[in-house]
Amino acid sequence: MNEILKTTTFMTHPFKHVLLAFTVFCCCLCSLSTLHAQRGRPSSQTPLKPVSKTYALTNVTVVQAPGKVITGATVLIKDGLIAAVGTGIDIPGEAIRLPADSMYVYAGFIDGLSHTGVPRPKEEEERPRVEDPGNPPNELAGIQPERKLFDLLDPQDKAIADMRAAGFTAAHAVPRGRMLPGQGAIILLSGESPEEMVLREGTSLFSQLEGARGLYPTTVIGVMAKWRQLYRQAKLAQKHERAFAAQPTGTKRPVQDPVLQAFYPVINQQMPVFFRAENLLDAHRVLTLQNDLGFPLVIAGLKQGWDLTDKLKGSNIPVFLSLDLPDNKDKDQKGEKADEKGPARGEKPTDAEMKALKERRMKAYHQYHSQAAAFEKAGIDFGFATYNAKAKDLRTNLRSMIEHGLSEEVALAALTTRPAHMLGLSAVMGTVEPGKMANLVVTDNPYFAEEANIRFVFVDGNKYEFEVKKKKKGDPSAQVNAAGKWSYVTQTPQGSSEGTIVIEGEPGNLSGTITNSMMEEARQLDEVELEGNELRFTFSVDGGGQTMLIEVSGIIEGDTFEGTMSVGDFGTFELTAERSPTPNE
Repeated sequence: MNEILKTTTFMTHPFKHVLLAFTVFCCCLCSLSTLHAQRGRPSSQTPLKPVSKTYALTNVTVVQAPGKVITGATVLIKDGLIAAVGTGIDIPGEAIRLPADSMYVYAGFIDGLSHTGVPRPKEEEERPRVEDPGNPPNELAGIQPERKLFDLLDPQDKAIADMRAAGFTAAHAVPRGRMLPGQGAIILLSGESPEEMVLREGTSLFSQLEGARGLYPTTVIGVMAKWRQLYRQAKLAQKHERAFAAQPTGTKRPVQDPVLQAFYPVINQQMPVFFRAENLLDAHRVLTLQNDLGFPLVIAGLKQGWDLTDKLKGSNIPVFLSLDLPDNKDKDQKGEKADEKGPARGEKPTDAEMKALKERRMKAYHQYHSQAAAFEKAGIDFGFATYNAKAKDLRTNLRSMIEHGLSEEVALAALTTRPAHMLGLSAVMGTVEPGKMANLVVTDNPYFAEEANIRFVFVDGNKYEFEVKKKKKGDPSAQVNAAGKWSYVTQTPQGSSEGTIVIEGEPGNLSGTITNSMMEEARQLDEVELEGNELRFTFSVDGGGQTMLIEVSGIIEGDTFEGTMSVGDFGTFELTAERSPTPNE
C-alpha cells in the first residue's frame, strides 16, 4: 500500500445556529482563530525569522525510533533537515543552542486522517431548490471526488496550531463533505500558504457512508449503491477514453467528466480510498464494497474494531484507529436516555436496571479504550487518526490506551513509523535520522509520562517553543463551599466576556444557572459536581434545533475559581471567577 501512495504525487454546517447562539452568549467568541490545546502555550503562532536556521539540541535523549534510544546525544538541525544525530558531534558556530538539556526528542507525529487546515464551510442562507431529489446535482448530493485539498486549505485554521501543540507535525488531511468530499493530501503543520504546507497532493480518495440530507443518496444503502454505480461508470468511461486515444477515427469522442475521472487512479490501483468507518457495521459494509469492486482500501477513524481483528489480520488493508475516545464519566450518553426508563414508559428504573446500564457503559468504555491493545495482540499494524478528536484530549487518550494494555513502543510507532510507512513517507519522516525532514517533538519528560510537557516542536525546521503553564491540581480531601454568586470572565484571543454563575445547594445536591448581559434568560447548569475543591458543570446552548454541550471545570480556592470552558470543536477558553460577598459579610 505504501508503494501505491509513493506513486501518487456541498456541505452545510449543521451547527450554524448553535454557533450563533453561543456567539450571542459569549459576545467575543464569534471568530475563533487561535487557541492552543496543550498545557504549554506557543509563544507565537508564526515563528519569528531567526538569525540562523541551524539549531542544536544538546545532552538530550533521542528516541530515534520505537525501541531505539541514544542518551546524552546532540541533534543538529540545518536548513530544514536533520543534519546529525549522536554523540561527539561538532556544532557549527552559527547554530542556535536551545535550552533542551536532559529533554527527550522524538520524531514528529503523523496524523492518518483529519480535517486539519480545512475550516468548516459557511452555511448558505437558503439551500437551492432541487427539481428532482432522486437525481440531484453531484455537488448537492455530496459527490465531489474531483476536489483538491490544496484549493480548500487555510494556513490560518486554528486546528493547525492546536495539533502542532499536541506534537503533530504532518497530517493526511481531507476535505469536508458527505459521501465523496474530495482528495486527501499530506500537509505539514507549518507554513503561510498552501504552497508551503502541501507536501504531496492527491494521496487518497476520501469517502464515508454519509448520505445527503433530503436528496439521493440519503441512506447508507443508497450511498453504497451510488458508490458501485460511479465506480463501474468510471471503469467504462476510462475504457472509452483509452479506445478513443488509441483509435480516434471512427470512435465517438468521450465526454470529460471530472467526477468519473477522479476514480481513474483508484481503478488503476495508484490511489487508495480512505474510507472513514467508525463502527463495526460500517466497517463490514466498507469491506464488502472493497471485496465487490477491488479498489485499494484504507480504513480510517475506526472506533469499534475489536471484533474485526480476525478479518483484518492478513488482509493487508491498512488501518488508522481513532484517537477520539469516550470519557469515563458516569452520566447519560447520547442515545442511551431511553435505556434509563423501566419496562413501562416513564417508569423510574430499578436499582438492578441502573446497575445493568452502568455495567454496559463500563464494558463499552473498556472496549473503546482497549481497541488498540487488541490490535497489537492480534499482530495488526495500525496508525492513529485524530478525525473529530480534540487536540487537548489526545495525550490523555493515548495514556488511557496504554493503561488498557497498549505498549508504549507500539503507541509511539502508531504516531511515527507506522503512519510514515502506510502513507509512503518513510524516506522523509517518521524517525530521527540524518537527512530526514526536521519534524521533531521535544518534551521535558518521556512523552507518555503524566508530568510530560511539550517544550519545542519543529516542522520542516521551523521552531515552535511552548511555555509550561502549571495547571492547578484539585485536592480531593479539601472541603470548600461552592454555593454563591460568582462573577466570571472568559478569555479568548479576541477579548473577554463577562457574566454571572449562581451555585446553590450542598455537595452531592448542587444546582445553578449561568448568564451574561447578552442573554435574555439564565441557562440551567447540569451535572454540577464538587469533588474536593474541583468544581465541574455543564450547560447547553440551543439554536436551530441543534444543541451544543459546554463543559466548565476548575479549582476553587477561597472565593476564587480558575478553570476552563470547553466548547466542543470550537476550542477551550480560560475562565476565572470571584464570589460576591453575601449581604451579611
